[in-house]
Amino acid sequence: MLKLHEERNSLRTLFIFIAIAYIFSISLRFIWIDALGDAPQFRWNNELMINNNDGYYFAEGARDILAGNHTANDQSPIDGAPAQLTAALSKIIPVSFEALILYMPGFLGSLIVIPMILIGRALNQTTLGFISALIASVAHSYYNRTMMGYYDTDMLNIVFPVLEMYSLILALTHQRNRYLIPITVSIALYQWWYPQAYALDTALFGMIIGYAILIDRKNIYLYKIALFILIGILAIPIISKISLALILFALFHFKRDLSNKVFFATFAAVIILYFSTGGVDPILHFIQGYFFRGNSETVSASLNFYDVMTTVREAGHIPFSVFAERISGHPITFVLAVIGYVLALIAYRPLLITLPLVGLGFIAMSAGLRFTIYAVPPMAIGIAFLILYVSQFLTKPFLKYLSIGTFTLVALYPNYTHIKAYMTPPVLTNHEVLALSELNKMASSEDYMIGWWDFGFPIRYYADVKTWADGAQHSGGQNYPISFVLTNQDPLSVAHMMRLNTEYMEKNFRDKNCTYSSVFEYMMHEEGFKDPNDFITAIALAEYKMPPKTRDVYLYLPLRMMEIFPTSALFSNLDLKTGKSAPQPFFYASQRIQDAGKTIELGQGVSIIKATSTLKLGTRNIPIKAFYQVGYDQKQKLQINRQNFASEGLTVIHMASYGQFLVMDDFYFNSTYIQMFVLEHYDRNLFQPVILSPMTKIFKLKI
Repeated sequence: MLKLHEERNSLRTLFIFIAIAYIFSISLRFIWIDALGDAPQFRWNNELMINNNDGYYFAEGARDILAGNHTANDQSPIDGAPAQLTAALSKIIPVSFEALILYMPGFLGSLIVIPMILIGRALNQTTLGFISALIASVAHSYYNRTMMGYYDTDMLNIVFPVLEMYSLILALTHQRNRYLIPITVSIALYQWWYPQAYALDTALFGMIIGYAILIDRKNIYLYKIALFILIGILAIPIISKISLALILFALFHFKRDLSNKVFFATFAAVIILYFSTGGVDPILHFIQGYFFRGNSETVSASLNFYDVMTTVREAGHIPFSVFAERISGHPITFVLAVIGYVLALIAYRPLLITLPLVGLGFIAMSAGLRFTIYAVPPMAIGIAFLILYVSQFLTKPFLKYLSIGTFTLVALYPNYTHIKAYMTPPVLTNHEVLALSELNKMASSEDYMIGWWDFGFPIRYYADVKTWADGAQHSGGQNYPISFVLTNQDPLSVAHMMRLNTEYMEKNFRDKNCTYSSVFEYMMHEEGFKDPNDFITAIALAEYKMPPKTRDVYLYLPLRMMEIFPTSALFSNLDLKTGKSAPQPFFYASQRIQDAGKTIELGQGVSIIKATSTLKLGTRNIPIKAFYQVGYDQKQKLQINRQNFASEGLTVIHMASYGQFLVMDDFYFNSTYIQMFVLEHYDRNLFQPVILSPMTKIFKLKI
């Protein structure tokens, strides 16, 4: 028989297990704090900064809630649950706002140990819940997304569904009406916190219906569970959901002789309400976003933009080893967890309700590593079950407990080593934040700062200005004008694009009848163009008429843009009519520099041959067109020395102050980013520098 020996643990034991698991989870999350907490470059306002770009989105919302106002069209998430919870906690907990958003992920994410242990208790296996809680709380993907500083929805994104699992397992095990209310409450809370949970919760509804039809179709209680799941999913206010659940609970509790006909009529009414309030629309949107992404471009009405999903690692395929490590710490542990999970399903039928989590986690193999986190709790239950099941064959209590402890430590060890090594730095350094904070003093909250979408949220949080794109809005249509600005070789075209796209963003916001799928397309048609190439040609003319200026526009050029510059160039280096990319220009950046005497080795088969002033790229020799030595003097003023060698070839820039070499063709060398950030060359009739620091350069548009 597969079932474990039943346990009868007291409430005291339960609380002790929860306390130990919670402290264990929190303690390991302080490893990152201890390692980086004293690094001065990562501190701002006397606190370590967060390490997740998206966190600045919710921090902006919380900041604006506390301030009591925000600017129209600034995309601040003041209605978002993370921002609302953060703002509420900041009024209660006596710590700085920076400390609050730094520590919230660790303390909230560690709450997963509570429903994990409670699941074990619902199965009369509190020890199983305790072991699984320890493992789940520090598994690779779960730790990565709930570590200190990873301020994001992920800090409760798995806590709530595991709480749902507990409420469902409790209801399935005891089958009493009193356990129906927690189902709706837990699902409603999850929907409030993370609206994208709609698909998972709908899968739970389908799972219960299937469970009822295939296993116990005459059991009316199973349909009650499905009904209360459906109520939690409804796209109505959370108070309305809970009120409806309480009304139906009272009906079932006081009318125990309620006929099946009345019950299923009620069920049908709620199903009608489900479809009338949105139904499966969010699920279809979810599927479209992650499973039908296309290869390299996507059609936006009449224009073909580059598809951002091809550049996002989270949405790509991952190898099995990474998949297994992120879920269970090690491929061997993962295989054992799968075996244990299957055995646990056989032993405890209510655990079947966790299958949607497993399914969502396992699609990570094709849909991207971000989904692995969902499979962590079920697989932790699997390895815990296997540990306890094997230990049952040991008759002596000492050996039994020793084996449980040893196997648990073995399962935890690869996760511990990962935590020790996983030293992801904060998003920005204090020098970068200083530049944004200085701009905050100069700019209005109605002004715009143009920067690549990766930096959108930090820009909005620290500089309190608007942006063209950010981590939530970065489609090909939104990225095209930014890429154009960063890579174009004509300053006038760049300046015109900055003014045009900014003014049309605001106009698009006010135009309630706009049906265009991107601001760029809206702008192009409003300016009277049908052909995007004609439009691009026209804005290069000095006589092109600009719309009236309503606000200032700034250009954000950080050093860290260098890492993703070739990727950003992909979005504008194409024909918008056909979607066909132009030949890929050459750009190579290296900090792996070794002076070998006759050559300077730059890594990956790239080297500078000193005697001939040529570059060796693999087996090819290419002349060096020009060599630039760029660095800062003691007064932090940029000094440039240039040597010309050939009329054709590649340009080499030695950024001495950064210990970095750049090798590029004319496309990149003449681009806005290289000219204005690296060389500080700019058209003084069009741009005015407002911040020129080694880490960040910000220019103000004059027109």
